[in-house]
Amino acid sequence: MTISGPALLFLVLGLGLVGWLTGRARARAFATSQGRQALHSLPSYHGWYVALWAIVPPLVFLAVWTALSPGLVTEAVLSTPAAQGLPADGFSRSAILGEARSIALGQLDAGFNPQAQAFVAPYREAMAHYSMLGAVAALLLLFAGWAFGYTRLKANFRARTRVERVVMALLLIASLIAILTTIGIVLSLVFESARFFGMVSPIAFLTGTNWNPSSGNVDPDLFGAIPLFWGTILIGAIIAMLVAIPLGLMSAIYLTQYAHSNVRAWMKPILEILAGVPTVVYGYFAALTVAPALRDFAVMIGIPQASSESAMAAGIVMGVMIIPFVSSMADDSINAVPQSMRDGSLAMGSTKSETIKQVILPAALPGVVGGVLLAVSRAIGETMIVVMAAGLSANMTANPFASVTTVTAQIVKLLTGDQEFDSAKTLAAFALGLVLFIVTLLLNIVALRVVKKYREAYE
Repeated sequence: MTISGPALLFLVLGLGLVGWLTGRARARAFATSQGRQALHSLPSYHGWYVALWAIVPPLVFLAVWTALSPGLVTEAVLSTPAAQGLPADGFSRSAILGEARSIALGQLDAGFNPQAQAFVAPYREAMAHYSMLGAVAALLLLFAGWAFGYTRLKANFRARTRVERVVMALLLIASLIAILTTIGIVLSLVFESARFFGMVSPIAFLTGTNWNPSSGNVDPDLFGAIPLFWGTILIGAIIAMLVAIPLGLMSAIYLTQYAHSNVRAWMKPILEILAGVPTVVYGYFAALTVAPALRDFAVMIGIPQASSESAMAAGIVMGVMIIPFVSSMADDSINAVPQSMRDGSLAMGSTKSETIKQVILPAALPGVVGGVLLAVSRAIGETMIVVMAAGLSANMTANPFASVTTVTAQIVKLLTGDQEFDSAKTLAAFALGLVLFIVTLLLNIVALRVVKKYREAYE
């Protein structure tokens, strides 16, 4: 009999709930017999202490067992007489065993290799054996932990202190996971980028103007990333910002200075819905609606080389997507300007529009700039809109109606499909990712410093 992971998890959590109830009941019994003042901690803390001892050890064991049991199952299958007929080639052997494992798990009805069927029964037996073994060990740990925690309970037991220490440890682990994940991402980018720069010179990569990587060809002249950087700047930092900054700033001014409170209560959430629309939806809108319209417009006014995939289409839609980023930051910045500055300007005879232009906007400018920089970092990291609306052609052109590409789009292209991870073509994606990471990090640092100075000015 095989016990599924979710069923075992629910069983452990259910018995942990029983442990919490029994621990709390025992603490209440102490309070009844010795008086409530004799309890150092509330009964719920005693319950949590018992529950933690009942739940944490088996969960840790199951996490480790889940990682180890597949290898133990495979070793058990390889020790059967049927394993003697496996081919010596490692790839073929893994393919046969993988098919047999998938059939045993119910993921496949039949395998492509006839030999796989002979290993289905051994796999099922081994999985059932190790599943039962893991379940029994987890339940034994649960009952042992429950007994240990339950017998420790006394009226003066410092259950709250112990539980709070565990909670602090869990919070520390959660924060460390986030930090270690970031460090792992950075190290993987640096390591793979170093392998790429061992094949292609960093100077040729960062200053070259010809981007046409191919597998098996390590010609540095084919890995010039300047067209990608230019496409990223053209779409994300120029066209998108020309759309997002005026519309976002004017929206913030209207909502904070002119709109009635009822209008603001409706308009601000509607505006922020734009930030929740999936980027693939923006991509479809850009590719199917905006790009053809812009191509027809360019042809009508006589612009040569107008393409149905253009930087203008991707930039306009991307600008619409990041309007909420600019608007929200500008809204917060404008609202944070002290009312005394507004009143002083109006008292001196300035009109409302003059107060906005000469007092409010200059005072809120650092916060607005910070919001714009954050929006730029969001725009240059966008992928789906560029892939669907701007194309994948690495062109060095100032024509916004021509097809261009960006760093993120090329990363997708380089890592899509069957690729050799030892080739310079594939490793170039990591080098592009490292450059994009550094640029985005610098933009975020500058934006946060600008916003921090702005906040200090009015605190």
